[in-house]
Amino acid sequence: MPQPIVSADDLALHDYVGLTDVALRRRVEPERGLYIAESEKVIRRALAAGHRPRSFLMAERWLTDLADVVGRAEADGIPVYVGDHEVIESLTGFHLHRGALAAMHRPVLPSVGDLVAKANRVLVLEDVVDHTNVGAVFRSAAALGIDAVLVTPRCADPLYRRSIRVSMGTVFQVPWTRIDPWPDGIESLRAAGFAVAALALSDEAVTLEELASAPPARLALVLGTEGDGLSRRTLAAVDLTVTIPMAGGVDSLNVAAAGAVAAYALRSRLS
Repeated sequence: MPQPIVSADDLALHDYVGLTDVALRRRVEPERGLYIAESEKVIRRALAAGHRPRSFLMAERWLTDLADVVGRAEADGIPVYVGDHEVIESLTGFHLHRGALAAMHRPVLPSVGDLVAKANRVLVLEDVVDHTNVGAVFRSAAALGIDAVLVTPRCADPLYRRSIRVSMGTVFQVPWTRIDPWPDGIESLRAAGFAVAALALSDEAVTLEELASAPPARLALVLGTEGDGLSRRTLAAVDLTVTIPMAGGVDSLNVAAAGAVAAYALRSRLS
């Protein structure tokens, strides 16, 4: 049976405390080997991807919509906590209006070599620190035929709650892992047969149209952080630099938008 909660001080709910405290969650979630899935759709996508739940937290009205999930959880001995909106809000720090939360076990990330072994199109996110942008890149990657995403050590966590929500759960669909060290990891991509291109402003850059007219069979495209763009070391290490021609006095696009434009232009498949 679902377990009612009456106090936000219940130690059994420690996984859900302070979900709006980004600095806290960046440290706590990896340390505990967990992430938080929010909303019925995201929870179902996480479960469909084979991720294992630790517990569930929801308002009582969602017991019906998630009856099948709750039934499987109970059969597997996974706790399902139910409480009033006020109690849940005092625990998590926000009003839960998307149905439910689940504390999920983090999956073991594959090695870079294993991840890209059968890939043709890869996006690399260098130090993209905004969780919304990370989620948006994953959503575009899923929609536009990107085979895998690599994130550098200082990149925001794709499994942070906001990243997952913005991605509409596609972070569970697109294979990804961290590439470390960086930018030294460029050599491992090159050794695996990838041409490595940087999306950046440069006088020596080729245009996206030029690259798309004769794209390499295997391509890793590096996208830079929101403020400063790609590091000098990265630009010196890649095989070529690519730019998206701009009009209207605009010099560049948001990283997620730029990634979507490039992914579409360079796509090798759409299913």
